[in-house]
Amino acid sequence: MTERKSVVLAEPRGFCAGVRRAIAIVERALEVYGPPVYVRKEIVHNHFVVRGLESRGARFVDSEDEVPEGAVCVFSAHGVAPAVHEASAERELQVIDATCPLVAKVHQEARRFARADRTILLIGHRDHEEVEGTYGEAPERTLIVESVEDVAALDLPRDATLSYLTQTTLTLDDTAEIIAALHERFDDLRGPAGDDICYASQNRQNAVKALARRTDLVLVVGSTNSSNSIRMVEVAHGAGVPAHLVPDVGELDERWLRGARSVGVSAGASAPEILVDQLLERLAALGYDRVEFETTATENVVFSVPAGLAAAPAGARPDPS
Repeated sequence: MTERKSVVLAEPRGFCAGVRRAIAIVERALEVYGPPVYVRKEIVHNHFVVRGLESRGARFVDSEDEVPEGAVCVFSAHGVAPAVHEASAERELQVIDATCPLVAKVHQEARRFARADRTILLIGHRDHEEVEGTYGEAPERTLIVESVEDVAALDLPRDATLSYLTQTTLTLDDTAEIIAALHERFDDLRGPAGDDICYASQNRQNAVKALARRTDLVLVVGSTNSSNSIRMVEVAHGAGVPAHLVPDVGELDERWLRGARSVGVSAGASAPEILVDQLLERLAALGYDRVEFETTATENVVFSVPAGLAAAPAGARPDPS
């Protein structure tokens, strides 16, 4: 008798609280103020989500300079630098800030360290929007560190007064190695009050590790510009299991499945469940019709839409304050 092929579905997976809040903010802004509502950068890093909001009247732009003066402008979940707030005020934009509260916490820490005259070592990818925003809090006092090699290349004395922060969507394993290298090299190094790594990113990475222990292949639903989704694929590779990013079901390469009796499936924190459902349907059609679950955590975090936006009646004018 031929062994049935199976899918092991990770729980938790998909949308985190910050992503749900950011999408809800754009949806609510469209209801209250009507289209177009301008959004600076992608509200979250998922092409399916962006296309869906575009179809309802959201207009995504790369810079606040592209937004008509006085118009409604939503800042993405990844956060922005103070200079963006200032430029938006000069253009009298009606700003709604959808920055994830966990990212906002890192911004607060950057301001606190800068006030204390400490040089900030920001661990993250320099071309990521979140890092650009955090860096902008104190650019004259911040150095970006992407790797252990960057630590060795820092032109700073051992007794320099330093603090470190991390991009929220990295892996704890990666940041731990860099932080250890920093502690080894510098004597006066302080970190944030708590971990900067997002709870949802860590939960999804832990779930992928669990999938890797019981499957032959891991598939992560997420866009190619989604940092946390890419990290999940890397975590699976690190656990010794082949893994691939699947932006949508049309990009599933059936050759990946050769020799795999069990396939682990998860989704990045910005990937909607409909894309997971479509992938499961395709896998079922290919013989992976038995679905099991791997539950590693329970998430009950909720971030509310700003009170003023939630209470505003449809047709209201934006509050310039």
